[in-house]
Amino acid sequence: MADRPGVLVLNGPNLNMLGVREPDIYGSETLDDIEAACTAEGEALGLAVDFRQSNDEGELVTWIQEAHENHAGIVINAGAFTHTSVALLDALSLVEPPVIEVHLSNIFAREEFRHHSYISPVAAGVICGFGAKGYILALQAMAPLVNANGGG
Repeated sequence: MADRPGVLVLNGPNLNMLGVREPDIYGSETLDDIEAACTAEGEALGLAVDFRQSNDEGELVTWIQEAHENHAGIVINAGAFTHTSVALLDALSLVEPPVIEVHLSNIFAREEFRHHSYISPVAAGVICGFGAKGYILALQAMAPLVNANGGG
């Protein structure tokens, strides 16, 4: 695992309720299901996936700051914090690893307030609207980014 680039996959508030919370919008897969799929995809891509979830903005900021030293890339689904958190923007602006933003739903086909992201300006790319598969797409996009940067 130490010889593979580490990718931190962060999940924000309420994502621990996937499978229960509005499955018509977010799908029926649980966060555990998504973690298992990400771990398997990471193995196939030669990435060490570090998968975490928190409902606490401060904890997410701390993990992002730690990623500066410990991870080659960050995949983040910040949930509602996407639309509200300058703190996450500031933390992501300070770290060097590439960032890919993920959303299960198409945020641009939803309420107007969801159309703005504080994460997007510092992200290498944004994947939204593909459900849990978006995480897999993000890891596939991340692999060449972290390998181009020397694997961190």
